[in-house]
Formats: sequence, structure tokens, C-alpha cells
Amino acid sequence: MEHRRISVGPRDVLRLKKPTHGFLCSLSASEEHDIDFLSFVIKDDASKRILFEVGNSVSMVGQMDVDYDSFNDDNCFRAIKYTFNEDVLRLPVVSTTLTFKVGDQPIDNFRMIERHYFRNQLVKSYDFTFGFCIPGSINTWDAIYNVPPLKEDTIQEMIAHPYETTSDSFYFVGNELIMHNKARYRYVKEESELDTSVRSLENQSMKR
Repeated sequence: MEHRRISVGPRDVLRLKKPTHGFLCSLSASEEHDIDFLSFVIKDDASKRILFEVGNSVSMVGQMDVDYDSFNDDNCFRAIKYTFNEDVLRLPVVSTTLTFKVGDQPIDNFRMIERHYFRNQLVKSYDFTFGFCIPGSINTWDAIYNVPPLKEDTIQEMIAHPYETTSDSFYFVGNELIMHNKARYRYVKEESELDTSVRSLENQSMKR
């Protein structure tokens, strides 16, 4: 369900204590600014190991699916399901790189706020500001996530209950909400299907 258009600012989303039921802006809210996401990379900041990568000119690393289960209309394309190995939950610092292009209009004070939840309880929140974007430019936005340590029993609960870990990502130009994306996360045990898939690809490469 998509909410009717209302004025939502950064202070509003920073007060959220649980995930929103729908989206707080329309799909067309970003059309004026014409922002196009080109690639996205998630890394273990210490080792620089790539945990996830998707982009127009690269082979995808990791597992991502459109969340058709939650939304049966065009909103599904701004709702994603991710699968990660459980070790991601224990990393102290995660870094991301977002590459994006802007349209013919300058963008001032481009800001992203992420709220992360488990079973509808807020577990972490992040607030990043990119600043000014030149019209027609391609930009790289690097962000560092200092991840609050999770108790081991919480980690085990997250593994045992796939897709009950969720996030809302809000993108603002100034105080105007122009994009709202959702994600759900599944964490799998080490030496599970993700590792099996990687080993299978490695074996196929060695046979060539």
C-alpha cells in the first residue's frame, strides 16, 4: 500500500520506532531530480571483502531478489530481499559505495537515513549526507557503518527467523523526501547454500 502524499522530513523518520506499513512518498517523487542509481557495493571494511555488489556493468556478487511477496504492484521494485552469511552480523564496520547519476538540475544537501529493525524493534539507525551534486554528474557516495555489537542470542534469533530483519531507507533533497526503499534480510549459517554456490562456480571454472 502506498500512502497518500504528505510532507515527511528527516525529523519525522528519525522518530520512527518500527517499520512503516507502506511507502512515505510516491514512486514519482524523485522524477524532478532524475537520480539514477548505477551500482552498489557492500564490503567488510577491515578486509575489503565484497559482501554484495550489483551494477549495470558488473556480475552480481551475493543474493538479491525483488520482494514480490510484500508488494504486488510497481512498489515491489523498491522493495528488496537480501541473503547474507551469518558472519555479516558480527562485523564491527561495514562500508558501502553507491554510484549514482543526477539529471539536469543541481542537487543540494542529498541525505540518506536508514532505520534497521528486527521483529519491528529498532536495532540501529544511520544518517549520511552527501551534499551538493553538479547537474549531469556521476557521483560516488562512500559510507561507513559502525555497527553496534549484537548479543549472540539476538544473532541466533535473526538467523532463525529469516526476513524478520528489515530496513527503511529514506532519501532527502533538503527536507523533501524523494525516495523511500525497503529491504528484508535473511542470514544463513556458514557453509550453507551461499558457500555451496560459490564452490560450484569455482569447480566449474577449474574444469574449463
